[in-house]
Amino acid sequence: MTDIIDELEWRGLLAQTTDLDELRKALADGPVTLYCGFDPTAGSLHVGHLTQILTLARFQRAGHRPIALVGGGTGLIGDPKPNAERTLNSPETVKGWVKVLGRQLSAFLRFTPEGETPAPDDAILEDNGRWLAEMSSIELLRDIGKHFSVNQMLARETVKSRLDGAGMSYTEFSYVLLQSYDYVELYRRYGCVLQTGGSDQWGNITAGLDLIRRMDGNEPHGPAHGLTTNLLTKSDGTKFGKTESGTVWLDPELTSPYAFYQFWFNTDDRDVVRYLKVFSFRSREEIEELERQTLERPAARAAQRALAEELTVLVHGREECDKVVEASKALFGQGDLGGLDSATLGAALAEVPRAEVSGPVDVLPPVVDLLAETGLVASKSAARRVVQEGGAYLNNAKLTDVDARVSAEDLLHGRYLVLRRGKRNVGGVVVS
Repeated sequence: MTDIIDELEWRGLLAQTTDLDELRKALADGPVTLYCGFDPTAGSLHVGHLTQILTLARFQRAGHRPIALVGGGTGLIGDPKPNAERTLNSPETVKGWVKVLGRQLSAFLRFTPEGETPAPDDAILEDNGRWLAEMSSIELLRDIGKHFSVNQMLARETVKSRLDGAGMSYTEFSYVLLQSYDYVELYRRYGCVLQTGGSDQWGNITAGLDLIRRMDGNEPHGPAHGLTTNLLTKSDGTKFGKTESGTVWLDPELTSPYAFYQFWFNTDDRDVVRYLKVFSFRSREEIEELERQTLERPAARAAQRALAEELTVLVHGREECDKVVEASKALFGQGDLGGLDSATLGAALAEVPRAEVSGPVDVLPPVVDLLAETGLVASKSAARRVVQEGGAYLNNAKLTDVDARVSAEDLLHGRYLVLRRGKRNVGGVVVS
C-alpha cells in the first residue's frame, strides 16, 4: 500500500473529500474498494474522461480495488447539463455504447485473468442497468425518493441554474436519485466505500453518501467516503479536450492515433507539466526533470514528447505509437515517407492544411499551384518565389523547377502528396 492521498495532492488532483483523516485511515488499513461512474452519452470515451480513469488506475497501483461503473441505466437519462436538456438516446443505442465503453475502460485497469482466483485489488467492471432496469417506479418513489428532500434538490447548483433559464424536466431532476442508489448497490454488493469523480460531481457523490446512511446506517462496511478531482483547464482559456476539429476521442475511428498524439504534443509550455502530473505515471523525479528541460530548452519539447508518447501507447498501443512517431518525423523531412502505411499517412495529412484534387495525374496542376491550394503560401507567385529560394519540397525532395509537375511515381500509395515550405510548414494533397 502507498499513500495515494499524498500522491493525488502532489499531482494537483485532490479537490474535495468528506473526512480526509478518516479516509486516510481507511486507505491505510485497506485495501479499499472504490468506484467511478461513466455514462454512455456517446459512442466513445474522450480525453476528458482520462482524469477519472487514470485516478482509478492510480488507486489500483496503490493496492486498492477499483470498480469501473458503466451507466447502462443512468445513461438512458443523462446527468443534467448546466444549460440545456439532454437529447435522450434510444435503449438500443445506449446498450451498444455500454459495450464500447466497457471495452475501453478494460484497457486501463487490471482485471482477474480467466481461470485465476481474484486478487484483492483486481478491478471490477459493472453496469448499473443491472439493478436500475429491474426497479419499478413504485420502488423508486417509495424506497429511494422518500429519503430526498425536494428543498435540498432545488438548492443544487445545476438545478438552480436551469430553473433560472429554460427549466428542467422531471426526468433530469430525478437523475440524482439514480446515481445515489448506485452507491448503495455497490456498497452492499462489493463493500465499496469510496466514490470518486470530477469536482462537478460533488453534489451527486454526497447525495449517495447520505442515502447509504439513511438506508443502511453505514453497516456492515463502515462509513462511506467521497473524493473529487480538480476539473482541468487550459492556460489560454479554451476548453480542455477540444481542438479545431472537435472532441478528442479515445476511439481510433473517431480520432486517429496520429491526431491523438498531436493533441498532446501541441500542449502549451504553460500546461505541459500540469498535464504530466495528471495523466502520466512517471515519478516525481522524472516529471521535475522534464520541467527543468522545458524551462531551459522549450524548443526541444521534451515534456510534450514524453506526454504524447506515454498516452498514445496507453490508449492505442506501442505499435500505433511507433507508426505515429515515424510519420511525424517523415512529414518534416526526418524519415522515409515511403515507409508509412496508407492509413497512417492519410491520418497525418488530415491534420495539416491540404487540398483535394481529381483527375488523371497528367492533368493535375503544377506543383506551385498545389502549394497555393494547400494554403502553404498565399499565392502562385509566392509559391514560385519559395521554389526559387530553395524552400519548397515535394515528398521531402527539394523543388528546383518552378514549372515542375506531378508524376505517377510521386503519388504515395497512389493518392497522396506531401508538400512542405521550409522546415516546419507541411501540407498535403489528396488525389482522387
